[in-house]
Amino acid sequence: MRMSSADVAVPTTAELERDARRVSSEHERVGPGEIALGVIIGRTSEFFDFFVFGIGCVLVFPQLVFPFTDRLTGTLYSFLLFALAFVVRPLGSVIFMAIDRKHGRMAKLTIALFLLGFSTAAVAFQPGYEVIGYWAIVVIALCRIGQGLALGGAWDGLSSLLALYVPEDRRGWYAMLPQLGAPFGFILASCLFAFFKASLSDADFLSWGWRYPFFVAMTINVVALFARLRIVATQEFAELFASRELQPKPVAEVVRATGGTILIGAFVPLASYALFHLVTIFPISWISLFTQRSVPEFLMVQAAGAVVCAGAIMTSGLIADQIGRRNLLAIAAVLIGLFSLCSIAAPLLFGDSLAGQTIYVILGFGLLGLSYGQAAGALASHFGTAYRYTGSALTADLAWLIGAGFAPLVALTVSSELGLAWVGVYLLSGAICTLAALALNRNLQFHR
Repeated sequence: MRMSSADVAVPTTAELERDARRVSSEHERVGPGEIALGVIIGRTSEFFDFFVFGIGCVLVFPQLVFPFTDRLTGTLYSFLLFALAFVVRPLGSVIFMAIDRKHGRMAKLTIALFLLGFSTAAVAFQPGYEVIGYWAIVVIALCRIGQGLALGGAWDGLSSLLALYVPEDRRGWYAMLPQLGAPFGFILASCLFAFFKASLSDADFLSWGWRYPFFVAMTINVVALFARLRIVATQEFAELFASRELQPKPVAEVVRATGGTILIGAFVPLASYALFHLVTIFPISWISLFTQRSVPEFLMVQAAGAVVCAGAIMTSGLIADQIGRRNLLAIAAVLIGLFSLCSIAAPLLFGDSLAGQTIYVILGFGLLGLSYGQAAGALASHFGTAYRYTGSALTADLAWLIGAGFAPLVALTVSSELGLAWVGVYLLSGAICTLAALALNRNLQFHR
């Protein structure tokens, strides 16, 4: 008997997805709350991986990978490694969108999240420069590239689905829920590093203590994978995606159709994304390099700031449903601009004063939550349903690259060379870009 071409088709997860949906549909239907929970767990795992690496860039890698230079230069080199993931993230989106179209979303998410967890956990086995020389830089760079590619593939469309699935007067509230993954991921990462840094001697911490937070990554990513697949495997999920046309489109087609929207949309959250690493990763480097303050104690202050951030993110949802997302983003950008002006006028606020440092962190995290809470929803609102899934992913990739990828490197470079006031100048430029982008895309559709 001759075999048809269908008999030798490329294997996909389509049949597995259909079977899983038939089973799940017999027991339950997915609601907005369950979608939101899956998104929060997934985002928490992603941000945990990135924050663990970012903190390692300050506390570990300068001594482990770059011992041949001084601490400041080693930290700057580490921040170059940090930026690698943001550079390759768009490539990850292109690769995994193709996997999505050919093999299904379950295959895409499974590969992406295992790659993310493996790339982070592999850092725990990182040999130092004294063991393998310059190959240590190559090894850790490959791990960071793996993180970036995986994050591009981890885009699951659940945020876009959530924005379309809930009542219009509640879209601000549900749009902010995925953003809670950022403070949750930072709290977990900072507390783990604070514990090991405070409990161990410097020698033991640099020898083995720092590796434990990276070990945790694989477990967290497995939990996140199952939380997402539980939603993806439901029949209602498939029907909603099909009815809302939230399907992956070829990247070239999306860029041709919505290139201007992607470009302008990437600048809308720039104030938020610029502030993002200026209150998380950069302050740790300044405290570690230029002050006598205890790093574990400062990490706990930042964890408290992240709690404030989570509260501000929830507040942003309530406000956005009352005054509209555009208005909230504009107000938040103005507040961030004022915050940056205060940093320019009084750079000593974050200098040697412990109280000033704490105020800077808490206030900065609060403003971050207010602005970041609606950032993802703003990106998705630029697109019609046909291009929303892929367009939102590409816009987010570009926004993170422009706004956050090089922020720790730029901030530490200018502050060490020219003074802390220039960090405020850098942040002010992000606020101006956000306000300009909001003015340019006035004709784009924003949902309340």
